[in-house]
Amino acid sequence: MVKIRLRRMGAKKAPFYRVIVADSRSPRDGRFIEELGTYNPLTEPAEIKIDTERALEWMKKGAQPTDTVKTLLKRVGAL
Repeated sequence: MVKIRLRRMGAKKAPFYRVIVADSRSPRDGRFIEELGTYNPLTEPAEIKIDTERALEWMKKGAQPTDTVKTLLKRVGAL
């Protein structure tokens, strides 16, 4: 099963995330298929950059977004 989820980057206590498409069996920061965008929760307001066209294309192919990514896509206006 393919998931659209977050990959944690950044330093300790300073998280920065990449929105990726990955196999559900691969580790959180492990192998991934494609990078769709970024999410920085530390800025005010939180900075969200996601390629919505590619995200919707992956969802049509059957990729399941995690709850957090679903919320981010709603905030961007893709869902």
